[in-house]
Amino acid sequence: MNRYEDLKIWKKAMDLVEDVYLLMKQLPNDEKLALISQIKRSSISIPSNIAEGAGRNSKKEFRHFLSIANGSTSELETQLILVHRLKFVKKDGVKPLIKKCNEIRKMSYALQKSLN
Repeated sequence: MNRYEDLKIWKKAMDLVEDVYLLMKQLPNDEKLALISQIKRSSISIPSNIAEGAGRNSKKEFRHFLSIANGSTSELETQLILVHRLKFVKKDGVKPLIKKCNEIRKMSYALQKSLN
């Protein structure tokens, strides 16, 4: 349906994944198998679902996968808040990523609306 590589939302989501991976290097090693793994999976899910939806054959399916990406964005945002609350990362470390989550969510809602 669309070339996902051309979508601004996909590009921004890919940037977010990179930022998440850099931030995860700051977390303690004992979190590698639990929280870090879950955070990385959540972040990867966002551009992956955008790409999968863009590759589907209908607007309805694309909207569905954007909705899944929205869920992953909210999940990631919650996990970023958690790493701050657990004092693994300072507020300044998660704030830019949370801002990107909000931007991606807004872009997704706008894109979903345009697909109606």
